This record gives sequence, structure tokens and C-alpha cells, in this order.
Amino acid sequence: MIAPVDVHEEQAARHATEQAVDLLRGKRLIMLTGAGVSTDSGIPDYRGKGAPKRTPMTVEQFLTNDSARKRYWAGSHLGWKRFDGARPNEGHRRIAELEEAGILSGVITQNVDGLHVRAGSRRVVDLHGSMDRVSCLTCGQTYARSSIAVRMSELNPWLDTTADVTINPDGDAEVGGVDEIVVPVCSVCGGMLKPDVVFFGEFIPAEKFAEASALVRSSEALVIAGSSLVVNSGIRLLEQARRRRLPIVVVNRGVTKADSRANVKIDAGTTETLTTFAEALLPASFTSVIGSGATDA
Repeated sequence: MIAPVDVHEEQAARHATEQAVDLLRGKRLIMLTGAGVSTDSGIPDYRGKGAPKRTPMTVEQFLTNDSARKRYWAGSHLGWKRFDGARPNEGHRRIAELEEAGILSGVITQNVDGLHVRAGSRRVVDLHGSMDRVSCLTCGQTYARSSIAVRMSELNPWLDTTADVTINPDGDAEVGGVDEIVVPVCSVCGGMLKPDVVFFGEFIPAEKFAEASALVRSSEALVIAGSSLVVNSGIRLLEQARRRRLPIVVVNRGVTKADSRANVKIDAGTTETLTTFAEALLPASFTSVIGSGATDA
């Protein structure tokens, strides 16, 4: 059964979008994105409407609990396969076009899926890391995630046949019966491997946050898309923009912690709203060199 359309909500979102376009026109923007930007690429949201409830892995569990670490690697392996197969959606591409046209300073993202880069964005600050890299916690050796995925499959061939798993926005998946999992170790020193993502209870690297702060300082307006801003790092960037009296636009389905501090809140999907922004803000003469499939590989 198709849910009825709330005409008043649609009209409110359309009016708010028009207000946002007027507010942003002629300004150099910075974009802060969350999981809601990637839902149209098949990656679920953390806290949006209909998002599954879960308790994420903490860094302490990963480092100290062998069973928990095995469960994480099993789920993360299946999640990575889904991430690797995901493709940027129109919202990702529109963000890349705004940057290409010089309207957008760059993207600060809380996502670990790498879809902004694959869509053609050049200046991306991945606050919470990226699933496509793995590092040794002992010697610092880094690996492409694809090479670790091959080793996981070789060590645990049955895992790739696991069906009916639930993928989470951080690339983890809910998997049962993982006591027999063999986790790859560093091929250089035999040390523990960890995906280059920020776990719960772990600090964002100082240099990453400094880079994000610099982008906010160099911009004239902040657009927050697809994030409820529950994570403290996003709130800190929002406060930087607010203290500088930058116009702030929030695009998200449902309530966010930025709603009371935004100049405009748009309760709508990110893909359609970002498409409207791009169509309104890009110059008529602009021709993008970003193809819809050119950067998907």
C-alpha cells in the first residue's frame, strides 16, 4: 500500500527550498554530509525514519575482545562487498558539479562509503575515515581494502555464501555464527589490522578536524545534508559556522540537532533537494565534465 502524500509537507519543503536557494545564491558553500546522502545508493541510514536500531562496535571492544573483533570482521567483510558495489547517486554527482563550478569549497563527510570521491568530488574530508583502507596497528603498514577482502575470502570461503544479512551505514553487517572466523593479520609484522574508520569511543584525528575547520573558515555558507548531527564533530563544525554568522541550511528527513540553529530547514530527501540546488545555483553556461558513470569504477 502506498502511503498518502502530505500536500502540506510537500508545499512546506518546496517553500523552504526556494528560501534556501535565495540564501545561498552567490555564496561559496561548504557541504557537511551524513548517511542520508547515501540512502539512494542502497546504503541505509543510521537514525533517519525507518533506520534499524543497533549498538555499534566500540574501539575498546575491537581492541580487547577477540570474539567481538571476529564478529566485526565477518560483518565488515560482507558490508564492504555491498559498499564496493554501491554507485554514487544523483545527489553525490550534483555535489561534485557544484565543486567543479567553483560554488562549493569541498565536502566534509561523516560517511565512510567513499561515494563522494567516486562521484567526482576532489576535496573531500572524510571525518570518520574510509572503508577502502586498512592499517596495521603495530607497524603502520597500510593496505587496500580489496586486498584484505581477498584474504578474508580465502581464509573463510563459507562467509561469502552468507545470505540475508543486514548492512549498516558504517559498512558493518549483522552476522551470526562467526566463532570460526579467521581474521587476517599484517603480512609485514603479524600485527592486528583495523579498517581506517573511526569507531565509537575513538577520537577523530586532529589533522582531519583541522582540515574540516579550514574549509568552514574559507566558506560563506554551510549546507548540512542527510545528517541528524548526533555525532559531536558535526555539532562543532556547525557551531564554528554559527559563530561566524554564516547562513546555515539543513536538508534532512526528520529532526536534527541543527534545526533550531539553521536559517532554513528543509524536511525532504537529499537527492531531490541537492538536484534543485544545483539547477538553481549552477550558471547557465556550465557544462559538467563529470559523467554519470565515468567515476563509478
